[in-house]
Amino acid sequence: MATFDLGLAMVDLGLGVVGDGYKEDVVDEAVSPTGQYFNSNTLSIRVLSIMESEYPIDDSSALSLLQDLFLPINPRFSSIMTSPLWEVHIIKYPTTKAAGHLIFKLHHAFGDGFSLMGALLSCMQRADDPSLPVTFPSVKSSSEANSKAADEVGCLPKTISAIYNTNLDYGLRVLKSSLIADDRTPIRSGDEGVEFHTVQISTVALSLDQIRQIKTTIGVTINDVITGIIFLGTRLYMQSTGKGFSNSESTALVLLNTGKINGYKSVDEMVKADSDSKWGNQFAFMHVALPDLINNSSNPLEFISEAQKIIKRKRNSLAVYLTGQSLELLRKCRGPEAAAGFIHCTLQKSTMTISNMIGPIEKMALANQPCKGMYFMVVGVPQSLTITVLSYMRTLRIAVGVEKGYIDVQKFNSCIEDAFQLIYKASIKNP
Repeated sequence: MATFDLGLAMVDLGLGVVGDGYKEDVVDEAVSPTGQYFNSNTLSIRVLSIMESEYPIDDSSALSLLQDLFLPINPRFSSIMTSPLWEVHIIKYPTTKAAGHLIFKLHHAFGDGFSLMGALLSCMQRADDPSLPVTFPSVKSSSEANSKAADEVGCLPKTISAIYNTNLDYGLRVLKSSLIADDRTPIRSGDEGVEFHTVQISTVALSLDQIRQIKTTIGVTINDVITGIIFLGTRLYMQSTGKGFSNSESTALVLLNTGKINGYKSVDEMVKADSDSKWGNQFAFMHVALPDLINNSSNPLEFISEAQKIIKRKRNSLAVYLTGQSLELLRKCRGPEAAAGFIHCTLQKSTMTISNMIGPIEKMALANQPCKGMYFMVVGVPQSLTITVLSYMRTLRIAVGVEKGYIDVQKFNSCIEDAFQLIYKASIKNP
């Protein structure tokens, strides 16, 4: 299990190559409103994309890789709106996971995870045959899920339910973002300036085939299973650290992509004016309360059903849309710093953030270097715990970023693995 300790400058990683962006042919690209929130005095959030090399990394071609593949992806990679926009780190020291690591550190002002993943994949090819297209697991969009729900319950009841859920969720969002903070727990220190503390990152690898088996057995989505595993594992960790935390007030901010997603697009397609999957930051937070852990003998499948119930109800709501409109109104009236402050407060008063993306089914290669594994992490968030999920080949990689010295990341990972085993065994017993 590889563990990295990441400071803001990442100076403790044994860097091989660091890029600060080139100044030739600089193009000053406009930043989207959401991008302005992440590039402010209040928030400076970055995305780390970590690629694990199957063989020792040859860094002799690093500069040509940056100039020929990375910089041409998008004009914003050469813009001067902030410094540095991006960094590339090569770690040549082997770990138990890989022979070397290539880390892209990208400013969130560039775009959301969907845009950045599409950009990085534009630099890669299939390891088995570069001429073949990359394929991804099939997913159902939220709009398709909502349409199915509408057919099942009928138009009028759904409208009434949507109005009720919208009022409830929007009111809760305002309160949770301004007045009500989650409890201080073993996974939430609640300290001011926690985003400036060192982040310790570790990962857990789960079988995607077994997760699909759980999904089929109990009739839910893969996202429901993943969320249930994370929620149960988190509660198990909280319980293991002491009494009184099994039912504490803890909220997860689940990231939703608000754009129309029909699979990853090339960068050229995303930047087109008429693109149905536009480049940029198109996402919103959904507040989801962690279910209580009654006792160790509780049915672990209840965490999946409870997560499914909460998320389904919140999707049947316009609160996400109203929150986005409110932020835009705040930005226009008081400027991007005020909107960034609201987002910062929302993050700080909650307990954790969960972000989930799909990755390629096939093994990929970057500059003829086979990629053994990949995952990502978001840093600079004012929280003690951040969890990201990425599928790659037949493995689901859960990355855990914690406030170093406050959360025992190895123990937390063990609780995630225990939660997975509990849920998998329960699903086999209850076909």
